[in-house]
Amino acid sequence: MDLTQLRGQINGIDEELLRLFTERMALTEQVAKFKMDNGLEVFQGGREQEIIRRVRKNAPDGLENSAEVLFTTIMDISKSVQYQKFYAEQAGIDFAPFARGGTPRVMCQGTAGAYSEQACRAVFENPQISFCPEFEDVFEAVSQGEAAFGVLPIQNSTAGSVHRTYELMKQYDFKIAAAVRVKISHCLAVNPNNSDKPIEKVYSHEQALLQCAQYLKSHGLQGVEYPNTALAGEYIASSDEPAGAICSLSCARRLGLSVLEENCADERENYTRFLVISKQTYSSAQANIVAVSLSLSHTASSLYRLLTKFSVAGLNLLRIESKPVASRDFSVVFYLDFEGAVSNPAVARLIAELDAELTYFRFLGNYYEIDDEEENQEVR
Repeated sequence: MDLTQLRGQINGIDEELLRLFTERMALTEQVAKFKMDNGLEVFQGGREQEIIRRVRKNAPDGLENSAEVLFTTIMDISKSVQYQKFYAEQAGIDFAPFARGGTPRVMCQGTAGAYSEQACRAVFENPQISFCPEFEDVFEAVSQGEAAFGVLPIQNSTAGSVHRTYELMKQYDFKIAAAVRVKISHCLAVNPNNSDKPIEKVYSHEQALLQCAQYLKSHGLQGVEYPNTALAGEYIASSDEPAGAICSLSCARRLGLSVLEENCADERENYTRFLVISKQTYSSAQANIVAVSLSLSHTASSLYRLLTKFSVAGLNLLRIESKPVASRDFSVVFYLDFEGAVSNPAVARLIAELDAELTYFRFLGNYYEIDDEEENQEVR
């Protein structure tokens, strides 16, 4: 038998599998109706285990695991179909319209000249900006209603995730109203009174030090962590210590510092993504990113099974990030971004499904990402 004949037989089997799959999904919809009529939950753990035990027992030697994956996927698809029936009338999530105009109160970490201020001004036309020393102060200000919005870095193209922001995201109840991508251009600056003195230490935020790690190493400089790049610049401006700061060029000029080197990041194309957080849920017609956080059970293929739900819903996953939970050994929280809007019934149904099935699930917002460089080009 040649390859063409073998493929012909496979095609025939595939057609039969599709016919049987279609029949099974039709029965699944009837099961959903029965559960709805009788007040039963979609997920029936005992039933799943019963099917998997039978499948593994009847599978040929060597195919037990493969057969389990196949039937587990079929059952996951069946559950998603049932949830679609359960939440067919899902109205979506209420939200207020997000506007970039007006004079909203916004809290930024750091001080004037910080990159968070640049991010804030890229989002809002005329914000009333207040500054605070710590990332947690931003969450507190938003949580207590002292500011309508807060701006925080979440990810850098060179140094990766901003871990402190992720830690606080697990602790506070908030929503993401917008995101903005800002090009980061670091410089090494010193107090002009010390410009002729050799320096050994350079102060800056942890992320900035990571982004300039090779530069610092090649020049024999020791990085010292500071709460914020602009605050580091302020310290150098007011200190007699012969040391430097890594900050933005605009910050250095504002403080009257002497710039020893511009563009000292290891990568010239260096970007940081900032989140705009709020207490209230906002969205807009441009919103095309849905953010959620969730945790999964410590069982085989739990992440794979979660991703099946997105495929069944026809929704494209944009990003997935996992962060450990400090209070529980080896437990993690997943942060996911996927394409969509809460006005889309498929998105609303998936959110309802995840909320119903998972022990820990949070809807974090529906927003769009602003590019600071594109904004500046439009202005010019």
